[in-house]
Amino acid sequence: MLRQIFPVTALFLSTFFLLAGGGMQSVLLPVRGQLEGFSASQIGLIGTGWAAGFTIGCIIVPHLVRRVGHVRTFSALAAILATVVLLNGMIIEAYSWVLLRALAGFCFSGSYMIIESWLNERVSDENRGAMFSVYMIVSQGAFMCGQYMLVIADPSKETLFMLGAILYSLAVLPTALSKAQSPAPLTQVKVDLKGMFKNSPAAFIGSIIAGILAGSFQSFAPVFGVEQGMSSANIANMMVLVMFGALVFQYPLGKLSDMVDRRYVMVALSLAGTVVGFMISGYSVDGANPQVSFFALMILLGGFVYPLYGLVNAHANDHAQPEDFVKISSSLLILYGIGNMIGPLVTGPAMEVLGTGALFQIIGGSHLLLAIHMTYRITKREAPDDHQTMDYQVTATMAPTAESYALDPRSDAETYMADDEEIKPAE
Repeated sequence: MLRQIFPVTALFLSTFFLLAGGGMQSVLLPVRGQLEGFSASQIGLIGTGWAAGFTIGCIIVPHLVRRVGHVRTFSALAAILATVVLLNGMIIEAYSWVLLRALAGFCFSGSYMIIESWLNERVSDENRGAMFSVYMIVSQGAFMCGQYMLVIADPSKETLFMLGAILYSLAVLPTALSKAQSPAPLTQVKVDLKGMFKNSPAAFIGSIIAGILAGSFQSFAPVFGVEQGMSSANIANMMVLVMFGALVFQYPLGKLSDMVDRRYVMVALSLAGTVVGFMISGYSVDGANPQVSFFALMILLGGFVYPLYGLVNAHANDHAQPEDFVKISSSLLILYGIGNMIGPLVTGPAMEVLGTGALFQIIGGSHLLLAIHMTYRITKREAPDDHQTMDYQVTATMAPTAESYALDPRSDAETYMADDEEIKPAE
């Protein structure tokens, strides 16, 4: 295994620095915005800016790579990321942050895709599953480490912004100094929403709701922590435990969905998420010393929020041709991005009217809508036969891209989307 990892060590290092910077920035900006007196609606717009930039980057960056190459594009995007995070520390103004966050999302998605493209080129069909698992561990571990960097310095100062710039700059070095040749062109996202809805209405709506859940939580959980009087360490604990819950629950839920109709799993998961969401909304949190029961609820919440997108993805591909895996997943990615944009826009005003507990009311209500939708779809379409389904694979809980799905063991690594291809309906 070590022999397989050694040739891609540089890529894993770049991944670690990039995701650590992204993880830190995702917590730092809502916390600093709250300390600066930004309204919940303004913080929501900042979250929406990130989602919009990230989604647009997945569409546009492959064209940029074709024009100037992987190394130059990656270096330019990482340099812009470092510049943006420094500007966040210099310009403390909400609407400027919306634009900067959108630019950061664009650059982050492009950088992430290029690293995944490099990695995809270096793995073989024989070791794809093992390398994909290592990559997931590095990615999620780096993101959680980045969130804990909130405790290194006072978020009201400029130190953490400078640290973010350092991390993004370090991400350039391993790939810039690597002797690895540039890989094949990046996987091109093709937006075929009509075909996606025809293929699987359940996955179409489910992907949007999964995006709403993730976007709302990521944008406003740090704000909730600040409002409850939590320390930086406990805010980081809260965010990391949610990610931990996502990792712990994802594999058993996925394997369970391989044995029964995935929609039944999503209904049960959504109903559990409804209960937990509304429980937390009415929970009295001791900010100075949060109870163990509160952190336990956070673990459950992570397990009920983030695995949903992977289940939706697997369900959509159960109703399509195997060679359409990357194309189906790319279309779902756009829908997930739309949900990421909607979530903060809805949650921000709700929190201004109803208080910070509205975040978890939105999460509980969204889970309930998903449970109702999936129950309805069960009555309208039979589950595919076992031989037609695709085995579930643990997926990225944060920042999936089209290149993530090209790297996924379930995909054909050599299948890239042509501009004239459409999603093939299930037979």
